[in-house]
Amino acid sequence: MPHTAARPRRSGALAAASALSLGTLLLSACASPGTGGPDGAKGESAPVKVGLVYSRTGPLADYGKQYLQGFKAGLEYATKGTDKVGGHKIVVTERDDAGDAAKATAAGKDLIGKGYKILAGTTDSGIALQMAPLAAQNKVLFLDGPAATDAVTGINKYTFRSGRQSYQDTLTAAAMLGDAKGKKVTVLAQDSTFGQANVAAVRAVLGKEGAKVSKVLAPPSATDLTPFARQVRSAKPDLVFVAWAGATAPALWTALDQQGVLSASKVTTGLAGTASYPVFGKGGDKITFLAHYFGGAAGTAAEKAMTKSVKEQGGVPDLFTPDGFTAAQMVVRAAQESPEDADGMIEALEGWSFEGVKGATEVRAEDHALLQPMFQAKLEGTGASAEPKLVKKLDKDEVTPPVQPMKG
Repeated sequence: MPHTAARPRRSGALAAASALSLGTLLLSACASPGTGGPDGAKGESAPVKVGLVYSRTGPLADYGKQYLQGFKAGLEYATKGTDKVGGHKIVVTERDDAGDAAKATAAGKDLIGKGYKILAGTTDSGIALQMAPLAAQNKVLFLDGPAATDAVTGINKYTFRSGRQSYQDTLTAAAMLGDAKGKKVTVLAQDSTFGQANVAAVRAVLGKEGAKVSKVLAPPSATDLTPFARQVRSAKPDLVFVAWAGATAPALWTALDQQGVLSASKVTTGLAGTASYPVFGKGGDKITFLAHYFGGAAGTAAEKAMTKSVKEQGGVPDLFTPDGFTAAQMVVRAAQESPEDADGMIEALEGWSFEGVKGATEVRAEDHALLQPMFQAKLEGTGASAEPKLVKKLDKDEVTPPVQPMKG
């Protein structure tokens, strides 16, 4: 895969942290939903206001919850439990977009109008593509969350990632295929922004390596998925790359197993949250998963701190918990270097290398991609007892997407 050197990096890992109780964190770090925290009291520096616009409700609410818990844990970690940086209190306001782009942009506009310089939290790829231009128009920092569409990378100078992108998923899968020349790869996905992004990424990665890439796209509303499984089987691919989300996932994996796809071809898909493990059914052990993250995968100090904090919040680290944690690290870095000026925040983040939950992480200066390790995993057990086991960790340099020209 092509690599382009970044501009000279700034190193600067955020300090190790102690974990506070959830009660203390809620009291000091986050305003109640839909409200802002108080301005600085007399003698204190002005607060740094952060708006978390994420899916508290809606189809991606579970992912939104993971992100929020990770953000709280990351804020503890990055500020050593003070929720302050450089004398500035970090005040966080939560807004629910309910998975709706119109609600997200309305919330963003409202927060910007109230003086917020940082927006973060987007869970849905389609929403991210609406929030990014809003940030650029108003010259505020936008930290994309779990939304993985590659189109966010390089979209404008005000937009950064706190999670991975689809191209990194594809590079993780490509490592399973070995020499791709002449191999047949079929992408099975829903006909959505996320699904199309995965098709494009597979073609960009494996197509350039000489693989013959085809696609089978199903309407997001489809419930009978057997015909699509048959289409995949008839293509006789060497590798099946599945990009799927939503309530129909159990039916999809049942259909793939019944039609013999899981036995006839090497099959890979993204390892989603813990709640999804049972959906793979009896065929789960036939799949090699590409994994953005699962609990215990990294073994880093940041992961241990995140795990402790999230458990104190009554949760368990999951797929997108690190995205929230990383976003908080980025917020603190930006506020430390330039608490009131978005352009200064951008300069502070571009080229920044730090130790994240997953390990060595870098904000690439040219297009704001977040370079980070990825994982390969297998599931052991079925149903509620299924657990992921690490097969291989890929360092950030092994899964680096190509640089995208900055569009704005």
